[in-house]
Amino acid sequence: MSSFDPVLFAKALADETRQKIMKICCCNWLSVNAIVEHLNVTQPTVSHHLAILREAGLVEVREDGKQTFYRLNQARITVCCGELRTTFAAGANAPEHGV
Repeated sequence: MSSFDPVLFAKALADETRQKIMKICCCNWLSVNAIVEHLNVTQPTVSHHLAILREAGLVEVREDGKQTFYRLNQARITVCCGELRTTFAAGANAPEHGV
């Protein structure tokens, strides 16, 4: 697993289509074609969004012959959310200064 990049993580989550892909791939291995059918968008659009999710480590990939299957990487989501909390809320218990 690559190191945590909060900007890459945030960018991957920032798009509504990617959020939909993450929801439908939550607990199931789905082919690109199945995702296309579910979202009613073009194959190049799905492939583009999957590439971004893959770069951020948010989907797992499994090859089976000529087909590629994707599933949400729940462990990575957990790590990234924890890192965000640690990074940006580290001083949450500290007294506010001038805010």
